[in-house]
Amino acid sequence: MQENKINSYMNPYLAGFLLGLTLLASFVVLGTGLGASSGLARISAWCGLCVSPDHFLKSEYFGAWGENPTGYYLFYMLIGVAIGGFLSALSSSRISIETERGNSFGAWSRLWLALSGGVIVGFASRLARGCTSGQALTGTALLLSGSIVFLLCVFAGGYLAAYFVRRQWHD
Repeated sequence: MQENKINSYMNPYLAGFLLGLTLLASFVVLGTGLGASSGLARISAWCGLCVSPDHFLKSEYFGAWGENPTGYYLFYMLIGVAIGGFLSALSSSRISIETERGNSFGAWSRLWLALSGGVIVGFASRLARGCTSGQALTGTALLLSGSIVFLLCVFAGGYLAAYFVRRQWHD
């Protein structure tokens, strides 16, 4: 079963080429690159406006987006990525509810690590004013030295962090 699941994925070279074309189309059509953390931040601002509009409109960070924080192209890109990912999984029969992990690592521990990592990356991406897709894809396409250094640090950090979480996959 696992082998069929792996074989149903798109060729990574084709996927990378298509991602490059998507980035190029974004520059040509929109005049700007891609990113995801702004879409999530806009969803957070919308939720905050539903709970306490006065507080959020006075906020230095969220207030600048006004009463319609979802009126931004990266918000719609994020929704499109979620729908596209779901349709891709549906069309290749890869939808299942499971926690991928090693046999020696519990499901709750795996979910806790995933949530912790996601929160840290989400906070850091807003602090840095850009996520990995914005920095790595858009920034390196523009040959920005800070984005190139960022991408190298992401890979180095990933290899270093793998040491600490390796036992979750060790069977």
